[in-house]
Amino acid sequence: MKRSFWIVALIIVIGGFAGFQQYQSWSLNKPQGDPAGGPQAKTEPGSGAGRGQGQGQGRGTAGGGRGRGGETVPVVVVAAVQKSVPLQLRAVGNVEAYNTVSIKSQVTGVLQQAHFKEGQDVKKGQLLFTVDARPLEAALKQAEANLARDSAQLRNMREQLKRYAELVEKQYVSREQFDQIKTNADAAESVVDADKAAVENARVQLSYCYIYAPVDGRVGSLLINEGNLIRLNDGAPLVVINQINPINVTFAVPEQNLAALKRHMAGGRLKVDARFQSDEGRPEQGALSFVDNAVDRSTGTVKLKAEFANRERRLWPGQFVNVALTLTTQEDVVVIPSEAVQVGQEGQYVFVVKEDKRVEVRPVTIGSTNEGEVIIANGLAVGEQVVREGQFLLGPESRVDIKDQKNAAEKFTEEGKRGRADRGKRDRSKAEEKRGAS
Repeated sequence: MKRSFWIVALIIVIGGFAGFQQYQSWSLNKPQGDPAGGPQAKTEPGSGAGRGQGQGQGRGTAGGGRGRGGETVPVVVVAAVQKSVPLQLRAVGNVEAYNTVSIKSQVTGVLQQAHFKEGQDVKKGQLLFTVDARPLEAALKQAEANLARDSAQLRNMREQLKRYAELVEKQYVSREQFDQIKTNADAAESVVDADKAAVENARVQLSYCYIYAPVDGRVGSLLINEGNLIRLNDGAPLVVINQINPINVTFAVPEQNLAALKRHMAGGRLKVDARFQSDEGRPEQGALSFVDNAVDRSTGTVKLKAEFANRERRLWPGQFVNVALTLTTQEDVVVIPSEAVQVGQEGQYVFVVKEDKRVEVRPVTIGSTNEGEVIIANGLAVGEQVVREGQFLLGPESRVDIKDQKNAAEKFTEEGKRGRADRGKRDRSKAEEKRGAS
């Protein structure tokens, strides 16, 4: 009996809680304008829903008006011009020394002196290192002494040969004795020749104690200091010389440009410009000097090399530069800035400004691009004005308000100066207030 009572009480509590939740949900979702909560309840003018709908409709109408000729759109325009534009292949190149020489010792000895400073320019034939030459000087003297001894013996053998030649004619000595003396003289002459070769070799070994620069260039870090023992055929070089006048720049172009490259090379040497990413000045000018004899299968590119005089030494081994290889020059082509060209579903197009200050969407055919300028092969005439900035608000037949880009930049600069002056005044006044408070 008691158990049945608790079950009935639990059912009543659960049912009451469910009813309260349903009532609370109905109260929160009931519209405020209709006490009955009907579906046709009106929205108060100041309600959030009314404001959201009004703003959304207003934005949609404004945007459509600007894009469909309702309001004027501020734009910057530029006129298409006719000029000569170079046809170029562009790549990233790496600067390499024209010659790189690793100086090593050809003898074993103590490094006595280095006759240069690290990073110094050296000339061909300039003395770089001196190795302890005393052991080799002694070896040279020994070889010269052996030569003198054997030369004296040779002279004696020749005198004996003359005497035996007279005696053999008079038959005072046998022919066998004469032949023996002649053989001894020939052997002595061969010994003297060997001594002469030994002397020459000793002189060559002695000359290796004085190391000279084989090319003009700039030396790097001294890798072995004075007083160290250097060995013949040692792995580490003493110093490395890089020839940087002239200098080379290597780069690679896609293999599909190889045919055009060979065709234009037949007309003469091709000009190559090298620009620096951090330098906006004039480029270094050189000429194409080498085309590799095979295409790299892993990258599908052809390795090229250009030679630069590098008189001002702006190019340095190991640098990365932007390379422009000029194949030919296209004369009298129509050119506009590349940012004026837009891309749509039907291809590339530009906004052409007509006389009534409305724009026309005109498809164009694009040629090559060079330093921010694009060649228009078809679709645009010289002198026609195209929109350069502000295209994202335009549509067909949109009315435009042409702004002066130079004046806008000057106004922006002047406003920036005024802003900096105002900030300076505020900072000075704050500093004075702090000094007064202290």
